[in-house]
Amino acid sequence: MKFYDALTDFIFTEQKPEKADAIFVPGGLYGEIAQHAAELYQQGFASLIVPSGKYSIVEGKFTEVQSPEKYKGRYFETESDFLTQILVDEGVKKSDILQEKEASYTYQNALFTKDLLKTKGLHLKKVILSCQAYHARRCLMYYQFVFPEIEFIVSPVITRGVSKENWYQSEYGICLVLKEVEHCGSQFADMMLRPCLCPINVGRDNKDCMQSVTEI
Repeated sequence: MKFYDALTDFIFTEQKPEKADAIFVPGGLYGEIAQHAAELYQQGFASLIVPSGKYSIVEGKFTEVQSPEKYKGRYFETESDFLTQILVDEGVKKSDILQEKEASYTYQNALFTKDLLKTKGLHLKKVILSCQAYHARRCLMYYQFVFPEIEFIVSPVITRGVSKENWYQSEYGICLVLKEVEHCGSQFADMMLRPCLCPINVGRDNKDCMQSVTEI
């Protein structure tokens, strides 16, 4: 066992897909997560897909699509619109897509998706997370934190050329993954230990109300 295997196992969490009530797609500029969600949908794992995201709080606007190649140079109002376009292009029925279009970072992806489901009267028991592989652990932690009642199955897809097999072989991969490790510690310490100070939490029930973070 190599010294970094524990980091690999922690960050690149993954489970075999199972039949679920829905597929959640956290926002981003890498459309492979939507393509993967569409594949799972076509294979019958779920009949509802929830793409979430406005745009990065850091950028303050929708920036350039990173992938797939055929979507580069195209403009979308939100990340959710971008992901939805891919889903439709991949054969997902629009009636089977429920968009969340206000979230600016991962915690909000989870939090605002929960709000959306409440307004629609939807009560889910099992959900597949279609996310970027390097982001899988932190994504899962946020969604488990916000949705303790839901069983999550993580079905990630490789983006940015960074996978569990190669992340330690490049400076970019090492920095990306170790930054995720750092975030999993610092951001969740804030969420678990601090009171409800963030404006987006005003008026929320205490059980839903935690210190927010501003990292996508």
